[in-house]
Amino acid sequence: MAEQELDRLDVVAQLLKDRGDSLVVTGLGSSTYDVSAQGDNHRNFYLWGAMGGAAAIGLGLALAQPDTPVIVITGDGEMLMGTGSMATIAKQAPGNLKVIVLDNGHYGETGMQEAHTNSVTDLTTMAKGAGIEQSSTIVDQAGVDRLVDSIKRLENAPTFAVIKVSAKSYLRADTVAKTIKDGAYNRARVRVALGVGIE
Repeated sequence: MAEQELDRLDVVAQLLKDRGDSLVVTGLGSSTYDVSAQGDNHRNFYLWGAMGGAAAIGLGLALAQPDTPVIVITGDGEMLMGTGSMATIAKQAPGNLKVIVLDNGHYGETGMQEAHTNSVTDLTTMAKGAGIEQSSTIVDQAGVDRLVDSIKRLENAPTFAVIKVSAKSYLRADTVAKTIKDGAYNRARVRVALGVGIE
């Protein structure tokens, strides 16, 4: 697979520029750094060490808050571990959920080993096979622009988008921002931001 030219941090900045009151769930590692680099937000739910759980957590939030846009931003490696959630997302079909996979074709957190999406595996095809009809692969700025235009929109069905990004942008120093790593605090502040309090 040829290396893509889209820069992951720039893409995330575009996706979150006009996020409004959207909830954002991040996959572990780079996705969390990228989102945090755009400025911390009480509606960000950062995952640490929960590989494979981002889409499932996003689904739960989308079902619990049907009038709130929920955006999952994760990586290809994390999504590969959580592919089972695609079927449940398709079955539940929340129109306020967008799952966005930043696919650089590598396992960035463990040393940049080549991932399956760099050769034989197509996450978009898997999502469509699971029943998420609004699934696409984005390889250029025009595709990013279309996704940005829809970011806050409540749809009739969930959206699944794989954005092919350059592996070169993985180790940029400015992506390693300070992020909240206290899971209990992170959970509590999201609940407060949603007005549901804490127990």
